[in-house]
Amino acid sequence: MSLNKKDQRVRRSRQTRVRIAIQRVARLTVYRTNLHIYASVISDDGTKVLASASTAEADVRKEIGSAGKGGNVAAATVIGKRIAEKAKAAGVEAVAFDRAGFAYHGRVKALADAAREAGLKF
Repeated sequence: MSLNKKDQRVRRSRQTRVRIAIQRVARLTVYRTNLHIYASVISDDGTKVLASASTAEADVRKEIGSAGKGGNVAAATVIGKRIAEKAKAAGVEAVAFDRAGFAYHGRVKALADAAREAGLKF
């Protein structure tokens, strides 16, 4: 049985989510496409989205430039700062970082670093 690229990523993400569920802490989950990057803070029981940010939001698109440049490191940095601010506003200080099977590299790493700099602990 051979898995395609998406199935391999989903398999990796399941292992991470099991580990995070045991910790009983809110998780910062990241999803990226070629055009956009999305980040959500999900409650420790996994039932509620406490905060979310993405390059698909209208005000973010104005900030990063309208040429659809949501798929780069600069845009990921903006989203990292934004998700940290929204999480703090929702009363979340510490999270577990869920990279959803994506490599901790490039845009995913930029988002994580920006969220840390904005004061989110993980």
